[in-house]
Parts: sequence; structure tokens; C-alpha cells
Amino acid sequence: MVDPKLATVLNVNDDDANRYLVNRILEMAGFKVLEAATGMAALLMAEQHRPDVIVLDVKLPDISGYEVCERLRANPGTAAMAVLHTSATFVTSDKKVRALDGGADAYLTQPFEASELIATVKSLLRLRHAEQAARLRAEELAEMDRRKDEFLAMLAHELRNPLAAIMTAIGILERKPADDPKESRMRGIIQRQTHHLARLVDDLLDVSRITRDRVELRLSRVDLLAVLQQVLQVARPMAESRGLGVEVSLPREPLWVHADATRLEQVFTNLLDNASKYTDGGHISLRVEHEGVDGSAKAVVRVKDTGIGIPADVLPYIFDLFAQADTSLERSRGGLGIGLTLVRKLVRMHGGEVHAFSDGPGRGSEFVVKLPLLHEVAVPADSGKGTDTRRNGRRILLVEDNSDARQAMRDLLELWGHQVAVAPDGLQGLALALTQSPELALVDIGLPGMDGYRVAEELRSRVGQRIRLVAITGYGGPEGHDRALRAGFDRHLVKPVKPDELDRLISTL
Repeated sequence: MVDPKLATVLNVNDDDANRYLVNRILEMAGFKVLEAATGMAALLMAEQHRPDVIVLDVKLPDISGYEVCERLRANPGTAAMAVLHTSATFVTSDKKVRALDGGADAYLTQPFEASELIATVKSLLRLRHAEQAARLRAEELAEMDRRKDEFLAMLAHELRNPLAAIMTAIGILERKPADDPKESRMRGIIQRQTHHLARLVDDLLDVSRITRDRVELRLSRVDLLAVLQQVLQVARPMAESRGLGVEVSLPREPLWVHADATRLEQVFTNLLDNASKYTDGGHISLRVEHEGVDGSAKAVVRVKDTGIGIPADVLPYIFDLFAQADTSLERSRGGLGIGLTLVRKLVRMHGGEVHAFSDGPGRGSEFVVKLPLLHEVAVPADSGKGTDTRRNGRRILLVEDNSDARQAMRDLLELWGHQVAVAPDGLQGLALALTQSPELALVDIGLPGMDGYRVAEELRSRVGQRIRLVAITGYGGPEGHDRALRAGFDRHLVKPVKPDELDRLISTL
């Protein structure tokens, strides 16, 4: 129920008798009543007193009630007020339509019964209160969503720091032969599970971006086969460690697509990881074909397994958020139920399509991705292709506040033959960079005192381009990438960085 004692009504009418009558009806019903005799006075009263409902006569001496209503709606301070149009003359349907189209919430023709007026005003109050509640709820949800995004970003940062230390440490161990087969297996387990954790962190953040439609692509000319070869370097050992055969069929000629290579890698890593995870015995296969010609040409990538299959009632929803093929209580397959949602979103953003097929439980699954091929694309010239651009013994500054990550990264860089200076915060890092003149600086972003962005800005202002700067951060996303480049960084890497990826980067900078 609406309490009239808590509501204010502005009554606007140039006829003294009618205005007095409406005032008395509203006051006797318990409303607080304000009054105005002209349109301009009504606008001023509405701005000053913010009534809940305005009973607005159409015919006024200065401006019409229609115009008053339009001005009320155009003003953000008065736009939410409920407006009840009234008229003492014969009203045709077109006038009612004009009033309602102009922003009025209801329309009454005089003479009207007191009960009809009170019931209409109360109805408008209920509507206004419901709108206010909905608006407040929307604001609360928006604030909760903002806090959730902040939490996820911080969670990712906190998870990526220890993952970076683990991945770097295992990168060092891999370069030393293991005499004990058990030790070698343990290294493999640590490496695979670290990669898996890193993927889960990325997926967790990406699903937030997808729900807000904030996923961005960094498009360039990409050889799809090169992306798939990169994915297979990780996916094949994982599948073989589960005792699965891996069959691969790739064309000999490059397949050029206009794409974000990192996002495509994410797509096919998800599909191959799922194929391996949901297959207990048998094999998985990756087959790539060329379909169509000229402008309609497409690359068709098929990922097939002999695994648990997909039930017919689940298949239509397999790409939906949080959908799971394995719904058993033990959840032995793991996963968050967001990987395939990411796959569909990213494939569609590339102008492609993805479909899932299965003959049912126990009969395997197949996922088919189709991507448009570039038409008449020349292979880019690369004069340095096939040559070793590595420069050994470089002077590198590492600025990292996580002690384990700092030590592991230092050991890895020194193992590669570089001279490494380290700093635990931005101020010390800046001082070392200015006194020791390193060729390259690897700088964490989330540093105490002076963050990595400020370190980069200071170095660029003081030493210019004489130093190469690489941001290595636990904060992912396009926003961080763009801000890093604006601050002066040459590259932006998200933790955990694969040792091989870091080695290649250092070799080319």
C-alpha cells in the first residue's frame, strides 16, 4: 500500500475553482499538496520541490500542459516524476494519444469522481515506487558487478604470481636431465597442471568480459597452421600422458586468416584439452581442411575424440555458460563449464562458426570450427626467417616484488647466459636502471611504492629508447595492455610466462 502522508502532489490548473476542488480532494486523502496556475510556475515548483506526482491540466495560459510534460521529461532532475494530465473540455482519442506520447503516465477528463482521481494518483505512486526500486536494484547490481570484476582481477593477479614462480622454476628443471624416471614424470605433472591452472584463471576472467561484451581482438594476418602447431606442442604431451593416441592431419600450404593469434590458440587449446579430458581410452584427432574458393573459402578444423560423448538432451546447450557434459557427482573431469562458451564467442567474433556433434554417451564427440580465409593474401616477407637472432649475454634488469618469482626468473635468465640485476620495488628498479644502464628491463606492474607504469614513464623520460621495456604482470586484459604501451613498454606479457616464450621475446628485442 502507498502511504499518502509520505507523498507530495503538485496540482497545476489555471482555473481557481477546479484547482481548489482538486486540492481539497487530495488533501482529504492525506496527500501533501502544492499548487501552480501556469506552466512556467509548474516547472519551477517541480524543480524546487520534486513532487511525486503532478496533476497537470492541458490548457494553461502561458504554455500548454503538453509542453510542460515534455520539458519535465527532458530535465534529468524531473524526468522520473509521474504526470497525470487532466482536461475540462471534450477530449478526443488523438489528444490522449498526444499526451501519452509526450510523456504523460495517465489521462483524466473533468469532471471526474474524487475516488477516480485518488485511485489514479495512488496507481501512479505505486508505479513510481516500483520504478525507483528497480532503478536502485539495477544500481546495486551494477556496483556488485564492478566489485566482482575488481575481485576477479585481483584474484587473477594473486594467482598468477605463484604460478609464474612455479612455471619459471620448472623451466629451469627441464633444462637439466633427470636420471630418475619418476622425477621426470613429476616434472611433467607440475608443468601440465601449472598450464592448466593458468588457463582456468584466464577463462575465469574472460567469462566476465564475455557477459559484458568486452572481449577485444587484436587482429592481424595469421597462419592458422602455425597457431595449431603451437597448440599441439602443449596438447599432444598432455593427451599422450593419459595414454591417448593423437592423430593430426594438416595441409602443407599455409591457411591465412585475419585473426587474433592468441585468441585462436585459446579456442583450439580448449577444444583439444576437452577432447583429452573427456576421453579415457582410444584417441583424439585434429584434422584441417580447405573448403570453398575465393571469397567463400574457409578453413575447417575438426577436433574429434572417442570419449564419453554428449547426451542428446545436453548437445543443444553444450556451448551455454556453465554447461557440463560430465554432470556426475564426483566431477572427475574438472573444469568450470565456461571453456566452450569462450570458444563460441571467440569463433563468432572472427566471423566463423562452431558446431558440436555426438552420437550419444560413450560414442565420442566432434567439434567443427569454420573460419573465413583471406582472399589473395601474399605470404609476408621475413628476411630473418630461419636465422638465429639471439643475443647472448645481455644486461637485464628484473623488477619483481614476489621473492620466489624474482629468484626463479633470475636463475632462469642467468642459465641462459644473461647478466641479471634485480630489484624488489619500483624505486630501486629505477635507480638500478639509471646507474647500470641495462639493455632490457623486465618490470612487474603491481610494485610497491612506484608501480611499473611509472617506472616505464620515468625511464622513457630520462633515457629515451636506449632501453627495451617489457611489462610482466598478473593483471591481464586489453586495458592493461594498452596502458602499458602508452606508459612506454615495448611488450606486455601476462603471468605466468612460458620460459620458451620469454626466451624468444628476449632474443628478438
